[in-house]
Amino acid sequence: MTGMTVAVIGGGIGGTAAACAFAQRGADVTLYEQAPAMTEVGAGLQVSANGQKVLRALGAVGDTPPALASVSKGTVFRDGAKGRAVAKIPSPAAGPTWYMHRADALTVLVNAAQGAGVKFVLGRMATPGTVDAELVVAADGAHSLWRSGIDGPDSPRFTGHVAWRALVPWSGDVPTMASLTMGRKAHIVSYPLRAGSLMNIVCVEERTGWTQDSWSQTGDTSQLQHRFADFGGNVGEILARVSKVHTWALHARPVAQTWFKGNTVLLGDCAHPMLPFMAQGACMALEDAWVLADAVSASDTLERALATYVEGRRHRVSRVIGLAGGNARRFHFGKPLAWGAQLVLAAGAGMLARRLDWVYDYDATQVVSGSG
Repeated sequence: MTGMTVAVIGGGIGGTAAACAFAQRGADVTLYEQAPAMTEVGAGLQVSANGQKVLRALGAVGDTPPALASVSKGTVFRDGAKGRAVAKIPSPAAGPTWYMHRADALTVLVNAAQGAGVKFVLGRMATPGTVDAELVVAADGAHSLWRSGIDGPDSPRFTGHVAWRALVPWSGDVPTMASLTMGRKAHIVSYPLRAGSLMNIVCVEERTGWTQDSWSQTGDTSQLQHRFADFGGNVGEILARVSKVHTWALHARPVAQTWFKGNTVLLGDCAHPMLPFMAQGACMALEDAWVLADAVSASDTLERALATYVEGRRHRVSRVIGLAGGNARRFHFGKPLAWGAQLVLAAGAGMLARRLDWVYDYDATQVVSGSG
């Protein structure tokens, strides 16, 4: 790929990883980001073993976790009313998950990309027809300006779920496991960030009548605390400390039927928007980035390379999306179904963990081109 010109649209996790992967293979890479600085808005994300493998291969991290990552020992499922532990799911056999602030994850990728020679053009919205490169990688998220030109207009569907997210300064006991606290038509996920100095909290409720497709609205903390007032235990303490919250309506979008057209290809949420109920959005984008660069490097024509990339990714991401959709239902059982679900969790925690091994064991850096 020496000298091949590549334009990457979008400076999030997937776009920056793709820019780095192409530059390390010798391409001349320019990344376009409409924000004036490379800072990832949002809160926490989870980087499981499959995503960590890509970060290591890119040279973004070493053999040990980054200093600002919190290393998980698994997930504890809790009853909403009292916060009582119902079941504990151990860390995946492939290795523990890292909890990271999005800005920290982006920083390690930006550093690796800069070291590989990627050129960053900030404060510019690159639209179709405004960039000139042999390959254009569209990684500008679920609201992509590029997807419609490749796959046609999408049709987002409001799922009936609204999410609230907040970061809470923390000075209490630091949990070693994520908590997934289940209530009636609602659930809360919480886990530590930055060595326990912050708690990341995401509260999801079922709601009708609100379909605005935005992920960055400022929410009302009093409404949040009122809506989730029935949640007790440690998560209730975290909720009481929330001083600023953002909220967004969760929309499901289909996996793109067409992922590339001419010299332009979709990556990450552009191609396969994912609901947050498997915490795999960042990891799927990282995998995409490596597989795409590997396919282009190994193929003799760009068309064959892009077809190989799609073949290697479509089935896997569709399976993960299916898991996320199923979790959206399972986390919100009301009584008496909740009691049965809790008994199943308590009895089968180990089995549940093993059933997900295929998600976390996957190593995109060892995938033979064309296999998923």
